[in-house]
This record gives sequence, structure tokens and C-alpha cells, in this order.
Amino acid sequence: MEQLIEQATSFEVSDKGFYGNFGGAFIPEMLYPNVEELRQNYRQIMADPAFQAEFYALLTDYVGRPTPLFLAKRLSEDIGATIYLKREDLCHTGAHKVNNTIGQILMAQRLGKKRIVAETGAGQHGVATATVCALMGLECIVYMGSIDMERQKPNVDRMRMLGAIVVPATSGSQTLKDATNEAMRHWINNPVDTHYIIGSVVGPHPYPDMVARFQSVISEETRRQLLDKEGRETPDYVVACVGGGSNAAGAFFHYLNEPSVKLVAAEAAGQGIATGHSAATTALGKPGVLHGSRTILMQTDDGQVTEPYSISAGLDYPGIGPLHAHLFESGRGHFHSITDEQAVRAGFKLSKLEGIIPALESAHALAALEELSMTKDDVVVVCLSGRGDKDLSTYTKYLD
Repeated sequence: MEQLIEQATSFEVSDKGFYGNFGGAFIPEMLYPNVEELRQNYRQIMADPAFQAEFYALLTDYVGRPTPLFLAKRLSEDIGATIYLKREDLCHTGAHKVNNTIGQILMAQRLGKKRIVAETGAGQHGVATATVCALMGLECIVYMGSIDMERQKPNVDRMRMLGAIVVPATSGSQTLKDATNEAMRHWINNPVDTHYIIGSVVGPHPYPDMVARFQSVISEETRRQLLDKEGRETPDYVVACVGGGSNAAGAFFHYLNEPSVKLVAAEAAGQGIATGHSAATTALGKPGVLHGSRTILMQTDDGQVTEPYSISAGLDYPGIGPLHAHLFESGRGHFHSITDEQAVRAGFKLSKLEGIIPALESAHALAALEELSMTKDDVVVVCLSGRGDKDLSTYTKYLD
């Protein structure tokens, strides 16, 4: 757990919650006590040996960590490099999201909170939140866009079976952005006894830093596993999909200050960057404030948030986390815009070559492999952030 409280020096969040020019806490006055309580306590709580012991015990015995680092031999042959898959899809609940919800539910308990509110897009964060609330006996309310509820119905049913109340967000694009708006509104109205479990490295400080630290178990394990398999801790590339970007933050975390490791983020270009149906934030966005932090987001000339689009509900978000905005602006991160068509094609390729059906989010990261100039000697780690069960109804539309 020590790794959770170490921080990469040149990408360390400042005392005011900024990564370079991005971050901060732009919040309503009513939320200030809650956010400030969290800011003042989260590092100390995470450093407590009792917290560390409970967190890691649950990751091992409940989540099923460490997740395998799998050498995808047939995919490697097809791509022309050595491709490892960090199998976050094998976590309990089917995605990396549970790493963070385990950490935050323990945080909420230590802060004396009795109710949990969350937002979800693809539903994996909602399921992970409902799961840990059931485990710990806390009330759980999850906001989800109406459109996402239709295209991710199996996850809605899972949340309800776990005892969560799932509330549709019917405003705007009825997707992740709007679910986040509604969850924040709920938190504003219930500030004393409620903890908001944000599912990505977005929102006001300290959420981006806290979530990245909980997800850093991904790169912590990767270093150890790669040393065992390749005789070195550092790959040539780490590739992950980015909506808000929590799986990417976790996969990148312990490589941020390793300039020899190229950090590759795959964004959702939707139907194409220039079509008006896209979520390619770094290609289309500019600095602004979204959900409590200054970041890069898609917006009109007068500052109105542009409605995003992606075939993948988890990437259907108009911004990225402030750490990723800093990685983009600084040039440390390499961002690729992947269309729906590319992602679907990559999803089918992995399924047929390796017998692994990836989430559509993860398929974007796999598609980015086609755009990298790699040699056969390059070692690449792809964060396979989730499994494709939830996306089968979408995939089946593309079956011959």
C-alpha cells in the first residue's frame, strides 16, 4: 500500500489540487465542507496501516488481485510486437472500477458516512459501487443516463439486484455527463451523511488524486509482473482507453516519471472527429471547468458543454481528468482518437485471436495498437479495463 502514498514528482498534484494548469476545486459553497473534509483526511487515512491492511486484504480476497499480465501471443504476431494484456476484466464485477470503490467505501466509513451516491456511464462503476455498498451495508443511490440505462440494461439489473436505487438522468444527452450532474446535485442536497464515490479521475480535488492512487495498484502489479516475465519493470508502451481516465491513470501511475515508457491514451472519436458525433476531447476540446475541476473539455465558443458521442457508454464524456489534460499539454501522454468502427473491429480481433471479448472501452485501447510505430522487440502493456459481456448487444449488431 505504500505505493498509494508515493507520488511521481514531476506529475504530483499541488496543494491546491492542480496538475500543471489543470485541476482545482470549483464547487458550490454547500459542498465545501464535504470536499474540504475529504481533502484534509484522505492522505492520512490512506497512510494508516490498518487502512492499508484492510484495503489490500479486500483486493486479494474479494476482488481477486493481482490480475494476470497475459502474453497475447497470437495478437502479438498479428501486431508485430510483444503485447501483454493487464487483465482488469478478471476483477470481481468485471472491470477495474472495483479497485476504487473498495478504497472509497473504506474512506467513507472512516469519515462516518452512512449513504453512498455515485454516477455511472457503462454501468461498471455503478455495479462496483453497489457491490461494495452491499458488502458494507450502506445505502446506495446510482445516477445513470436514460440512454445508457437502455444500452447497458444488464448492468442496471445487476445494480438493482445488489440493492442499489438506480435513478435515470433525463436531461441533456442522457449519458454520463448528465448522470454526474445529477449525482453532484444529490450530494449538494445531502452533504452531511453522504459520500459521493466518483468513478474516475475527474471532479474537484482531491478526487482525481485519490482515485488515481487507488487505481495505481494496476501499474504497481504490472512492474512486478513484467520484471518476472521480461526481466525488466518498464515496457516500451503502456496503452489504455480514456474517457475520464481512471484505468489509464492507474496503468500509467508508476511510469509517469519513466520517460522511456510511452504513455498512450485512446479516446473515443465516435463516428469521426469532424462529424459532430464524437468524444475526442484532446482533438476537439479546450480548457474550461467541468464537474468541479479545470480541464480540457469539448465546448462551444460561448463555453457551453458540447454533447459527446461514443458507441462506448464509458467513454461518452465531454472531458478528461486533469492529470490527463496535463499529460496531453506537457506532451508526456500520446493521445489517439479511435472511431466506433476501429474499436468494434479491434474487439472482434481480440475475441477471435485470443478468446477474450473486451469491453468496448478497452477495444479502443486495442485499436490504438494499429496506430503505433512499433518493432518486434517492443514490449507493450495494454490495460484491458473490462470484459465485453455488457456490450454483447452492441457487438452482435456487427456479426456477419
